[in-house]
Amino acid sequence: MPMTRRDWLKLGLLASAAGGVLRHPLARAAGSDAPARPLRILILGGTGFTGPHQVRYALARGHKVTLFNRGRRPQDWPAEVEELSGDRNTGDLKALAGREWDVCIDNPTTLPFWVRDAGRALRGRIGHYIFISTISVYAEGAPVGADENAPLLAYTGKDAYKETLETLKADVGRLYGPLKAQSEKEAARQFPGKTTIIRPGLIVGPGDQSDRFSYWPVRIARGGDVLAPGDGDDPVQVIDARDLAEWTIRVAEQRILGTFNATGPDYGLTMAAMLHGIRASGTAAARFVWAPLEFLEAHKVAPWSDMPVWTPRQSDPAFATRSIARALAAGLTFRPLATTAADTLAWFRTLPAERQRKLEAGLTGAREAELLALFKMAKSGA
Repeated sequence: MPMTRRDWLKLGLLASAAGGVLRHPLARAAGSDAPARPLRILILGGTGFTGPHQVRYALARGHKVTLFNRGRRPQDWPAEVEELSGDRNTGDLKALAGREWDVCIDNPTTLPFWVRDAGRALRGRIGHYIFISTISVYAEGAPVGADENAPLLAYTGKDAYKETLETLKADVGRLYGPLKAQSEKEAARQFPGKTTIIRPGLIVGPGDQSDRFSYWPVRIARGGDVLAPGDGDDPVQVIDARDLAEWTIRVAEQRILGTFNATGPDYGLTMAAMLHGIRASGTAAARFVWAPLEFLEAHKVAPWSDMPVWTPRQSDPAFATRSIARALAAGLTFRPLATTAADTLAWFRTLPAERQRKLEAGLTGAREAELLALFKMAKSGA
């Protein structure tokens, strides 16, 4: 059975107190404003997709950074970074004992017991806890433009605190969103009055090994007829990993509390506008062939996996139209789409040739050619 867009979002994020705004000081714009003071920042994870961007931005702004992870992905940093080793799967958080930080950024957590254990290890010794969640916490059925108060998915298993990475991977489609929602609630319990919940949408840009967005710059750069989904009017929301990471550090600097949808851009983006914008960022002579939903369904072309980023507006009206008004008011800013597209393509071209030949999302060249031929035949009435 094809992967759905929710499955892809959830799996991609695996590699990585709901409620109103608790405290919302006037947020400084991004720019080059120096933070009021250097922070001691603890990042749980820090070596996945967004973590390295957080580290580099924090260092550039004069903060001291400590990473806590299993130490399996060594990185070269532009300045000194303290690295502590442990394993949250087994409850090994000894390296955190007796230490204090101004802020903790929790990047990889999906399992509620990870938040609970972090709370026990850090209680009274951090001033601010930032939990990176996901817009997949929302139940379906919300209206276009729904905000952070929309209903969340409910966990229906026996015990959310007994779920493990193994049980999550075995049933990611059912468990991912509900467990993230439970983790948000546990964050509010463990760190009352000092919690920020950030719910990103599809995270894109250089470094994304899922190819969920990369497929399009790579495919468009090859030129020729490009199979495109729907009529071009379906809404799209994505966020560059660097924009998300840098805003997270600014949220830490300003101690902005509350719950925020973090996706973009700050205008209404459609599938057609995204694809044309990607094409405009390069020199390839690509021509889009828009195939209607009915044709794609008839030929078992799945949204989100075969046609990355695309979510038909009929399937979940709120998914790609989430309100980001709170995040914008709190200083979230965006790079131009053309910058994200060009940088993603440049990064992809640095990968080994074998990896470049096998994209993790999207249609293979042979399958696309077959579909294009079928669609042209159907249009001609042959």
